[in-house]
Amino acid sequence: MTQTALIALGANLGDPLSALDWAAGEMRALGSVLAVSSFHKTAPVGGPPGQPDYLNAALKLGTDLPPEALLSALLNLETRYGRVRRERWGARVLDLDLIAYGELILDTPRLTLPHPRAWERAFVLGPLSEIAPEYPHPLTGQTVAAALSRLDVRDAEQADG
Repeated sequence: MTQTALIALGANLGDPLSALDWAAGEMRALGSVLAVSSFHKTAPVGGPPGQPDYLNAALKLGTDLPPEALLSALLNLETRYGRVRRERWGARVLDLDLIAYGELILDTPRLTLPHPRAWERAFVLGPLSEIAPEYPHPLTGQTVAAALSRLDVRDAEQADG
C-alpha cells in the first residue's frame, strides 16, 4: 500500500545545490516524488563550530517501500553521493532524514517516526511547510505550519535556485 513519506534534505559541503538536486532525482526510483520545496539557506545547528551554512529542502514521496527499507535506501543514497559519517551533526555532502511516514508512530533501535526533533527545527519545518503545512504530528496533532510559527526563523532564508 502506498504511503506518503516526508523527507528532509540538507548539505553544506561541496556543491549543496547539486547534491540536493541529485538526491531529489534519485528518489524517483523509490516511489513517486509528489512535491519538492524550494531551497533554504540555514545556519548550522549544533555540531562543531565553524561549519558552512546548510542548504535545506523537503520532499514528499509516495512509496510502497516499508519504512525501514526506505531508511536503508536513503542511507544508501547518502553513501553513493560520498557521505562519510565522522561526527554527530558534523558537516556533510548530503543528509537525508526520514521525517514522517504517513501517520505511523514507530520507535525501534534503528528508526523513530515521526523524527524526534523535526518539530523543533526551523531548517526542517521551513521547507516542509511549503509542501505539507497541514501535516499533523502523529502524537501531538500539531501541524507543520503551527510548529513553524512558534520557532525563531531569523536564521533561515529562502535561497535562489
